[in-house]
Amino acid sequence: MKSLCLVTVGVLAMTLLIASISLLVAHVFQTVVDLQVKQGTVLKNGTETFEAWEDPPPPVYMQFYFFNVTNPLEVLQGATPLVEEIGPYTYREYRPRVHIQFLDNGTKVSALNPKTYVFEPQKSVGDPEVDLIRTVNIPAVTAMEWTRSTPLQFATEVLLLLYQESLFTVHSVHELLWGYKDRLLSTIHVLHPEIDPVFGLFNKMNGTDDGEYVFLSGETSYLNFSRIVEWKGKESLSWWTTETCNMINGTDGTSFHPLINKDESIYIFSSDFCRSLFLVYDSSGAVAGVPTFRFVPSSMVFANTSVNPANAGFCVPAGNCPGTGVLNVSVCKQGAPIFLSAPHFYQADPKFIEDIEGMHPRKEYHETFLDINPLTGLVLRAAKRMQVNVHVRKLPEFFETGNIRTLIFPVMYINESVLIDEASASKLRHVLLEASVVTGIPFVIMALGIVFGIVFIVLVCRSRGISEESTEEERSPLIRTS
Repeated sequence: MKSLCLVTVGVLAMTLLIASISLLVAHVFQTVVDLQVKQGTVLKNGTETFEAWEDPPPPVYMQFYFFNVTNPLEVLQGATPLVEEIGPYTYREYRPRVHIQFLDNGTKVSALNPKTYVFEPQKSVGDPEVDLIRTVNIPAVTAMEWTRSTPLQFATEVLLLLYQESLFTVHSVHELLWGYKDRLLSTIHVLHPEIDPVFGLFNKMNGTDDGEYVFLSGETSYLNFSRIVEWKGKESLSWWTTETCNMINGTDGTSFHPLINKDESIYIFSSDFCRSLFLVYDSSGAVAGVPTFRFVPSSMVFANTSVNPANAGFCVPAGNCPGTGVLNVSVCKQGAPIFLSAPHFYQADPKFIEDIEGMHPRKEYHETFLDINPLTGLVLRAAKRMQVNVHVRKLPEFFETGNIRTLIFPVMYINESVLIDEASASKLRHVLLEASVVTGIPFVIMALGIVFGIVFIVLVCRSRGISEESTEEERSPLIRTS
C-alpha cells in the first residue's frame, strides 16, 4: 500500500511538472488571452470597445503658450528677437465621434470628429480676452509673400500704409486663437472671396471637424484596428512631392491595435501636421498601476534629407528644406509661411534655438509622447506638443520688413494632453488581473508539481529510514542457546 502511494505521488509530481513546462513552452494560456483580446478589439456597435472609441471617457486638455516679443523695434533693425513665454491658457477639449456609419459589412467605419473647447480659468495664467500678446503679424507677412514680384505688390504696399500695418501686431490671446477681422484680409477678400477676412490660429476650429475619416474596424485583422484608410474622401494626400510622403498611415492617435511590442513603430496621421508620422519605443513604465510602453516621435521624422533622404518629399518647392526639426506646411495653409516644430525647437537644428533668445528646450516639457498599455493598445497618458512658427525675412519690396534677419519665428505652441480617469483605470486593472490569472495557470501547475515532488522525496527518505531501523529483538539470533 505504501509503495502504491509512493508511486502515485511521484507520477503526479512528474506529470504536473511536465505539463506546466509544456504549457509554458507552447504559450497555450498566453495564446488564449491574446485571442480574446484580438476578438474584443473590433469596432462593433454596442460593445465597450466601440463606446470608448465613440466618446473617450478620459478628459482631454488643450494648453496654449504664446511667445511675446519684447524688442520689436530692435528686431526690425536686425537684432536677435527676445521672446517671453506666456501661458498656459487651458481649455477642456470635447471630441466625440459623430455621424458614424458602418461600411463594407462592418469592416470599415466612417465618422466625423468635431472638437469643442471650453476655457478652464483655474488651470490658466490669465484671461484670454484681456491678456495681450505682441507677435508676428501673420496676415501682413502672408500678404507680402503672396504679392511680392506680382502686379498686386504696389496695391499691397498701399494697403499696408493705409492701415498702418507693421511686421508685429498686438492682439488678445482670444483674438489670436479664435479669430479677429483683419482689415487687410477683408480688402483682399473682396477680390478673392476664398480668402477668409477673419484670421485666427484656430479660426473655425471650435465646434467644427477637420473632415470625414474612414477607419478599418479590425474585423479582418486586429492589426488594422482603427487604422485610417480615407480622409476627406481621399486615400492619400496631394500636398507633398513623393508618393511615400503623401501616404495616410496609422490611426488618429487616440487608439491603437492590441499586443504592441517594443520593436514596432506606431504610425499616426495628423491633419494638424498635414502628414503622417511614426513613433518608436522609448521606455517602460506604469500609469495608474497599469504597465505601459512609452513611444516618442522618431528622430528620423523631422530629420534633414542628409540623414533621412525620404524626407525630401516634404521639401516644397523641391529642394527647399528648412533643416532638422522644422516642417514647412505653407502648402497646406493657403500659402501662409507657417512652419511647425516641437516647442522651443526641441531636437531641432541648434541654429533655430540660437536665432531666438528665450528658447529653452526640455524633454519633459516639450516632447510628444504616448503611454500605451501593450496588451490592450489603450492610451493611458499622452501629450501632443506642437509649435507654430512663421518664416520671416527682409523683403526689399516692402519697407515694413526693415532689416529683419531671415528667421523661423516662434508664435505659440500647444500641449494637448490626456490622462486616463480612475474609473477607466480600475476597469483596465481588473481586465489585466484576469489575464494574469489565466496566464499564471502553468506556474500554479508547476508549483503543485514541485510540492508533490517534495512530498515524494520526503516519503522516499522516510521509507528508507524505516527499513534500515530495527529493534534489538530483531537483531538477535533466531536460534538461542541457554
